[in-house]
Amino acid sequence: MPRRRGSLKKPVVILSAAAALLVAAWVTTSVSFSWRPASPDAAPENLPGNGAPDLTIAEAKRRAPARIDYRRLDERLQRLAQEPSMVGLAVGIVENGEIRFVKGYGITYGGGNEPVTADTIFRWASVSKGVAADMVAKLAGDGRLSLYEPVAKYAVSLRLPAGNEHRATVSDVLSHRLGLFSHANDSKLEDGMNPRYLRSELATLNSICPPGSCWAYQNVAYDAASEIVEKVTGKPYQQAVREQLFLPLGMSSATMSRDGLVTARSWARPHRGGKNSKPVEVTEPYYRVPAAGGVNSSIKDLAIWMQAQMGEAPEVLSPKVLSAVQSPRASTPGELGRMRKFRERLNTAAYGLGWRIYDYAGHRIIGHRGGVTGYRSLVMFDPESKSGVVALWNSSATQPGGLEFEVMDMIFRLPFKDWMELDGKKGPPLPQPQEMLKEEEEEEAPASPPPAAAKAKAAEAQPRSANGRKPSAR
Repeated sequence: MPRRRGSLKKPVVILSAAAALLVAAWVTTSVSFSWRPASPDAAPENLPGNGAPDLTIAEAKRRAPARIDYRRLDERLQRLAQEPSMVGLAVGIVENGEIRFVKGYGITYGGGNEPVTADTIFRWASVSKGVAADMVAKLAGDGRLSLYEPVAKYAVSLRLPAGNEHRATVSDVLSHRLGLFSHANDSKLEDGMNPRYLRSELATLNSICPPGSCWAYQNVAYDAASEIVEKVTGKPYQQAVREQLFLPLGMSSATMSRDGLVTARSWARPHRGGKNSKPVEVTEPYYRVPAAGGVNSSIKDLAIWMQAQMGEAPEVLSPKVLSAVQSPRASTPGELGRMRKFRERLNTAAYGLGWRIYDYAGHRIIGHRGGVTGYRSLVMFDPESKSGVVALWNSSATQPGGLEFEVMDMIFRLPFKDWMELDGKKGPPLPQPQEMLKEEEEEEAPASPPPAAAKAKAAEAQPRSANGRKPSAR
């Protein structure tokens, strides 16, 4: 009998070990949402990820039913990656609240052979603004501040014309309604000047409208959000965000510094050209306004971030917080002009707190784009179906901008349209992100534009009020 029990025990042990290996394999090949808060004592830069490989076609199909044709999408993305203007690209899809597809395409730098994977680090650029807005709204939801208090109470460096920092609210900062002209003092930031000093210098500019009454995109002023967080929490902005957002969400690769990018095990180098160009230097200025454009991460973590915006992490971002940031605060009709290529789908455009809100063929969707030297980013999702797309790439190519429209068309079961312009006929130029840097604008524009062209460009940049009329300069 002892020998018989021993002979039975060995197969049981083997079966148990095999089962454990199957469970381990499942965990390794799946990207799942982490509900366990990570330790705030963990190293701040380049925390090890879960090592998950790309979630590709087989995994997406296994998690059916799905509205998105992942095989067709993957084939189109492979074609996109071969375009001369491309270098590397990473794409993530969330459907019905689950990450269904995560994959890298192309290479991390021109002339190299390191492939982009789900763990390759890119810059988010202005997609970072949603992080700042979520963080401030979370503090407001905890009763630690009010979105409707004067911003001067929290951001001591922000000074506006005519003392308007005492009239403008925290909400006005996060919705770009400070009465300043677009991109105020960005060029000086890019020249290396201190952002806190530049925020104080905003008082010397002319207002274009009273705070809260018109919309114009900001970076230097928007980073007052980092001061608000520091004032309320008593911690550096990067640390507060890491402890209250990134670590609880399991976003192990997310950082907010140049070192966090360039010391990563796999990171995408920036390119102004395509795969036949050489990488350019990683620029520093927008890391110095982290609330406006400082986040880096893998596509996997950007997909997790989008899940959280869909309400899949209520312990971290409550429905109240998401409602606060995703509710329209300002009409942005100029955005429809910039996105005129997609007007067949877009009916209205507005800005919330760090997020854009669109009417997409009768559906309310949320998104944002970003652009900084050598990098582009996008996020777009339908909060009702909890489905959407994220993408990161390391060139100035505009074609990937059509990806979000192809994915949303699949989600809403709309007729296919070649939004990525892969099938031959080219339409109107795809828009660059509104956040595109001055240095790149100058590189693409004539050195000395004719006065009429310059005047037209200035008129196009003039912000509009909620009723669509341009405010008079003040």
